[in-house]
Amino acid sequence: MIQSLVPLSEKKERLCIGIMSGTSCDGIDCALVQIRGSGTGLSAKEMFFFTEPYDDAVRNRLLALAKGEEGGSHGLTLIAFLLGDLFSEACVALCRKAGVGTHDIDLIGSHGHTVYHIPMDEPYLGRGIRGTMQIGDVSRLAETFSCPVVSDFRVRDFAAGGMGAPLVPYTEYLLYRNECKTTAFQNIGGIGNVTILPKGCTPNEVIAFDTGPGNMVIDALVFWYTKGRARYDDGGAMAAKGKLLPALQAFFLSDPYLSLPIPKTTGRERYGQRFVQEILAVADKVHAKAEDVLYSATWFTAEAIRRAVAGYHIDNLIVGGGGSHNRTLLGILGKMLPGVDVMRGEDAGYNSDSKEAVAFAILANECVCGHQNSLPSATGASHPVVLGKIQI
Repeated sequence: MIQSLVPLSEKKERLCIGIMSGTSCDGIDCALVQIRGSGTGLSAKEMFFFTEPYDDAVRNRLLALAKGEEGGSHGLTLIAFLLGDLFSEACVALCRKAGVGTHDIDLIGSHGHTVYHIPMDEPYLGRGIRGTMQIGDVSRLAETFSCPVVSDFRVRDFAAGGMGAPLVPYTEYLLYRNECKTTAFQNIGGIGNVTILPKGCTPNEVIAFDTGPGNMVIDALVFWYTKGRARYDDGGAMAAKGKLLPALQAFFLSDPYLSLPIPKTTGRERYGQRFVQEILAVADKVHAKAEDVLYSATWFTAEAIRRAVAGYHIDNLIVGGGGSHNRTLLGILGKMLPGVDVMRGEDAGYNSDSKEAVAFAILANECVCGHQNSLPSATGASHPVVLGKIQI
């Protein structure tokens, strides 16, 4: 007998897992979330969070696929099903660490892993085509956990004329809207994205978009300068020894993404290896030191955020994601935004690392409850839609 979603949607409390694999290709984030209700009556409590790192071979293959230059149908098929296995194994490990059984899980929401994102029309076979591809087959999850699994969230927004991103702002609206303060939530993963919740806002008044590079450029430069010995600038320690180079400052300020109108979204297709090689070419011309290049790239991430929130009269900026651990980056942001309380998620009572995984558990919850779970003000879609494909 085919499982019905009605009993699940009518449960007062659901134990859910959210899965996220980000553009940094570091690993699989899994959050165990207890959810009550839905819509504006929803409450969510993070019960446990766990990251399963990718091994070097998987990470390198994901980074290669993100360049859009290799893969083919054979390679994409294999990596999609490999990720499906890895997602399932990571969720089983999450349950084991949290002390719950796989049979206790009511619902899973998996973002998958984005191999390519094309938010604007590109000419293809006589047409202008936009698209996005998230991989990581969820059939293994459904088989292992015997519960509904929601995935492939972005494509329905594309069909409604949107850019399929950002999606997390809807969950931030449900959880964190405030009648008295205007708060900006800045996530700094591989890409930076911001959600601005004006005080007392309605869904249509939420402002959200990708600010530009987050850790992606910094991480690639660290990998280059350390000859692969390090993947990221731990705490911003390497950049802290450097200074802003005028040549790189001018290069960064010429980036056309900064001046694009919102809503807008970007990814590795813009700030990937080609962009990093352009940085290195500028650095080579001025005989730059590694620490100065890293400081300049860190400054660029902060400057993109500063420009993003300028003019919105925010009271505080709450920073999450891997970049929240970069003290040099946060220090630059604090100086750039006088009068704004710049803090990490932990300072405000949130887990900086788990936000996106939690968000996809919530988006899955809204999907099975039949709620529109998108924000056209963030994605540019013509109307709100129910995001996610359900496997039961």
